[in-house]
Amino acid sequence: MAKKVKKRKEIKQKLLHKYRLVILNESTFEEKISFKLSRMNVFVTGSLFIIGLIGFTILLIAFTPLREYIPGYSSTKLKRQATELTYRTDSLVATLNYTNRYLENIRKVLRGDVENNEINRDSLFDQYKLDPSTIDLTPIKEDSLLRAQVALEDKYNLFERNINNPGQVLFSPLSGTISQEFNTENKHFAVDVVAPMDSPIKAVANGTVIFAEWTAETGYVIILEHMDGLLSVYKHNGSLNKGQGDVVRSGEVIASVGNTGELTTGPHLHFELWSNGSPIDPLNFIDFK
Repeated sequence: MAKKVKKRKEIKQKLLHKYRLVILNESTFEEKISFKLSRMNVFVTGSLFIIGLIGFTILLIAFTPLREYIPGYSSTKLKRQATELTYRTDSLVATLNYTNRYLENIRKVLRGDVENNEINRDSLFDQYKLDPSTIDLTPIKEDSLLRAQVALEDKYNLFERNINNPGQVLFSPLSGTISQEFNTENKHFAVDVVAPMDSPIKAVANGTVIFAEWTAETGYVIILEHMDGLLSVYKHNGSLNKGQGDVVRSGEVIASVGNTGELTTGPHLHFELWSNGSPIDPLNFIDFK
């Protein structure tokens, strides 16, 4: 036991024993700097220096671009470029899907394919039916005053007011004789207008040309996109005056009457109207005479 205590004292004395570190001029042996050190001071100072050096190195690697030079760390520029490319890829995929759907609708218009979706109208109206017994139909004071005011105005009004919105006015694309009318049973979603060869064909409304190409079955075809989801289609043209992307005005000449394509029996215009992907009878909106 005494030996262990004596050994501990010796170790403690060695750690706390003072040493003098002197820096001398080699030529004159003049003392320049001197330090009093102990083994304990050297150990503590060295440990603190090493810990500080390690912490400083970690900060440099974590918060400065120096980490890019260490194998395994990716470049900040590369990360930024990868993020931008990811966003662009998502945008391109969304645009591509939208374009594919749009082109598929154009193909349906060109082929005349229409899905036959039968809908039960009664099932649609059932959800909006209300029980009159649960509604208070007693007119309020403001409603009575408004009714009296309107009745008084109409009593002395000499002219009828046009309260119905006529919607978009369509220009006649061509004057001629109707050889075949709109018929959904025969899948003829158009009217055929017979006219002399090279007669000018005009745009029915303001719009943009979204298709202007040659097809084997219908010859020269031009399709215009108008407001409110309306499409006008002109087939079997002899020539086209507009190209894809052109903006046209109502009544502007866009093509001429021809006899092109396999599905034609003479000079005429095959004219179609589509509203939100569904065919409509052009004779309900346009007078071709």
